[in-house]
Amino acid sequence: MSKNRKSVVREWSEAIIIAILIALFIRTFVVQAFKIPSGSMKPTLQIGDHLLVNKFSYGIKIPFVRETLVPIGNPQRGDIVVFIYPMDRTKDFIKRVVGIAGDTIEIKDKEIYLNGSPYDDGHGVYTDSILFPASIQPRDNFGPITVPAEHIFVMGDNRDQSYDSRFWGFVDLKDVLGKALIIYWSWNKNNKDVRWSRMGSILH
Repeated sequence: MSKNRKSVVREWSEAIIIAILIALFIRTFVVQAFKIPSGSMKPTLQIGDHLLVNKFSYGIKIPFVRETLVPIGNPQRGDIVVFIYPMDRTKDFIKRVVGIAGDTIEIKDKEIYLNGSPYDDGHGVYTDSILFPASIQPRDNFGPITVPAEHIFVMGDNRDQSYDSRFWGFVDLKDVLGKALIIYWSWNKNNKDVRWSRMGSILH
């Protein structure tokens, strides 16, 4: 192989390696793609929505150990966050923050009370008229319970069809991966078509 040939191969190899490293850096510290697999966040998020998650929103974290190197802020009520599911740490979940550290959460017949006052975030929907007592399950009647330090309480917008903090508890801030930012692609699997109107939607 000639020197010129070797030089071209080396240049391409270096370019590919650099591109891979940049992609890994961006995915680890800046932004990550996430696909919606269930209907727990309907109507805000539909099954088949593809999101970009801003991993920089709450600070720069050391991968794997998840210790924050550069703190920027903590999740606030109303934020849509992606986090490591506490009951199976191989999975990532997406929900909306309802309570932050120090908040007291109580649910009475589906109505949320935050620190003793009714709380309506304007995003929650209810599709089931059945009211379960707390003795059967915590979906419709829950608490009161106070969110501990360094944790958040999350719920799906589809309140009657969401498996969330009501059932399995709080999310550790260390396990929050980022804040949902924008829908960049949306595919309706049932109809086999693209939801063009959802693409580019900013999440809030």
